[in-house]
Amino acid sequence: MINKTVTNVQVACEGIQDGMTFMLGGFGLSGIPENSIAELVRRNVKNVTCISNNAGVDDFGLGLLLQKKQIKKMISSYVGENAEFERQMLSGELDVELIPQGTLAQRCQAAQSGIPAFYTPAGYGTEVAEGKEAREYNGKMHILEHAFNADFGFIKAWKGDAAGNLIFKGTARNFNPNMCGAAKITVVEVEELVPVGTLDPNQIHIPGIFVQRIFQGSKYEKRIEQLTVRQRS
Repeated sequence: MINKTVTNVQVACEGIQDGMTFMLGGFGLSGIPENSIAELVRRNVKNVTCISNNAGVDDFGLGLLLQKKQIKKMISSYVGENAEFERQMLSGELDVELIPQGTLAQRCQAAQSGIPAFYTPAGYGTEVAEGKEAREYNGKMHILEHAFNADFGFIKAWKGDAAGNLIFKGTARNFNPNMCGAAKITVVEVEELVPVGTLDPNQIHIPGIFVQRIFQGSKYEKRIEQLTVRQRS
């Protein structure tokens, strides 16, 4: 069995360079690769393109990279919780490509599956379709979307073993599974790293074939993006 364990996040991020394209799992602040993002901030990598459902908040997640103006382009679906993102986008400091959420997920999955492109009805007749090939299928118009081409994918999982087999927990099972194997190098941080054979094969969400590097993460904050509580009765 191939051991894909690396000692820490610094080793996991070896090979990162300015100008690369990164995929980052997570939905809001749920299931984001906190340790990997912190390492990208520490390395001060510049002019990067980030593919992520959202851009975190001002002081957490990808918001930390935005604060240091490390991101050249964001490819996202929802970015409404980050004031610095809004400021940079409106001022022209940040290039932004907004994509329907399902299309974003499918472009990740297409890259994971080795499919170069696909047709989808989502976005037809809107600005999303501008400059894209369109075809009619079953009486409905579709636009051509291409699989992503990323250098590194940064994933957060609940449990993983030394072979890279992964289990996600709750809503952290969002964009993370689709991004595994969708980049040239998939880096996974886990809350619990266990020996091979520990995980129940029937519970594994992503097999190790989609993972190149895996490490034990630490100091997860697990913030709540929008705290909503029931009014006192």
